[in-house]
Amino acid sequence: MTDADLDQVVAMEEHSFPHPWTAQHFLDELRSPHGFPLVAVTDGGALAGYLCPSLLLDAGEILDVAVGREFRGAGIGRLLVESSLRLFREQGANRVYLEVRASNEAAISLYRALGFGESGRRKRYYENGEDALLMDINLPSEVQHAV
Repeated sequence: MTDADLDQVVAMEEHSFPHPWTAQHFLDELRSPHGFPLVAVTDGGALAGYLCPSLLLDAGEILDVAVGREFRGAGIGRLLVESSLRLFREQGANRVYLEVRASNEAAISLYRALGFGESGRRKRYYENGEDALLMDINLPSEVQHAV
């Protein structure tokens, strides 16, 4: 993600969430030494989705992720999460955390398929009183074996 992506990212955020992040929030993530925001772009240059990860010491967190409505079900979310997990691993993360609306069955299914497990629940976390499901995954180090 770059500053040039912000208008499209903010528009997608506003269409995806009842209380969206602001452009300043995304700018803060772009400037953060702990963040490395990602975008998925189609061959035609359209923004298909984004993901905002953060890494502090050896713990990663997926803070925000969205896929444009017209691109949902095409594997964009999987691509973004898998890419972030690879980057987390490369940067030394041992574990990655996220929270997701308990009603977001598509996202929960994706996270489970990628190896995330449920680690807790935040009751009435969201503005509408919905619970947040806490999920995490261990990232085993890729050990090179001598031949």
